[in-house]
Amino acid sequence: MKFKGLFFLCIVMIYGVSLHAQEPTVPVFPKLGKSDTIRVASTNDNGVMIPWMQLNEVNIYAARIWKSPAEQAAYNRLRYNVLKVMPYALFAKRRYEQLEQDLAKTSEKKEQKQLVKQCDKEIKDMFNREIKELTITQGQILTKLIDREVGRTTYDIVKQTKGGFAAFSYQIVARVVGHNLKSTYDPNTDRDIESIIRTSGFYQ
Repeated sequence: MKFKGLFFLCIVMIYGVSLHAQEPTVPVFPKLGKSDTIRVASTNDNGVMIPWMQLNEVNIYAARIWKSPAEQAAYNRLRYNVLKVMPYALFAKRRYEQLEQDLAKTSEKKEQKQLVKQCDKEIKDMFNREIKELTITQGQILTKLIDREVGRTTYDIVKQTKGGFAAFSYQIVARVVGHNLKSTYDPNTDRDIESIIRTSGFYQ
């Protein structure tokens, strides 16, 4: 009888402990200060609510040391050229993304051709106003930046929107004046251009 009573007592104790373990803990929030008016996210860490907020990425660049005045002058020219053509690359990116969205909304071939024609007209108008005045070096940088922003070379974009023959014809003309529509962008090879873009404020 004593053994049964002891056994029953152990069962009750174990059951009581398990019930206590299953009781939800009330999260403890930090005390608010006088000026704490900004709502932030929080994480429950063993019953203690820890507030947190996501911060923007901060890039730190060391001051560059030039080997010679000529090297610094070359970098300054590159910076000027990159800043000159970067807005055109961003325009191409936005316009091409808009074209893809518009094409996805319709399955009618006639309407799709009209959308491509309108996009082509806008880019040509910009070309006639400003891009035709670019130097060969600026044009070469622009083709690289279009690949960087759009994820496709200028040749691929022309081929998709105008067809393979048009892309081939444009490439021949481009090669005559020193351009290459198939130019690709490599942030490692083109690290000076990448550094200029990241420190220029285009993505703030």
